[in-house]
Amino acid sequence: MLTRFLADEAETLEFGARLARTLQPGLVVYLIGDLGAGKTTLARGIVRALGYAGRVKSPTFTLVELYAFSTLYLYHFDFYRFSDPSELDDAGFREHFNPRSVCLVEWPEKAAGLPPPDLRIALDVSAGGRTVEIHADTEVGKLCLTRLQHEGRT
Repeated sequence: MLTRFLADEAETLEFGARLARTLQPGLVVYLIGDLGAGKTTLARGIVRALGYAGRVKSPTFTLVELYAFSTLYLYHFDFYRFSDPSELDDAGFREHFNPRSVCLVEWPEKAAGLPPPDLRIALDVSAGGRTVEIHADTEVGKLCLTRLQHEGRT
């Protein structure tokens, strides 16, 4: 497990950039936290660090945003608006969870049958910023977490 305090949006974006350097195709990353906790900001830091120069917006209304890079496809999901857990099957998103993709998932608890996460990233608003806590649930996730811890020392 890794825990960090992020004082502001700039630190959240920077932490996302550091996280981006550890990702590899096939990862499933759950982003957990209340509204306004910084999930989309963290995702924005990841996407920008991978080289996307356009606007990175929350997929709350579109449910998913795709960012295609030379080394991977990154899908940013937001299931906040799901009212029935079976909507994941109805939406046809299962095919995006594959060995060529990184899937960032906001509100995973609202979508039944998601693949288990490699990384669970919990964000919590705290006095003067937010706390981020990362758990690795698979060997691949542990490798990413080790890289992220090393990244923090450089």
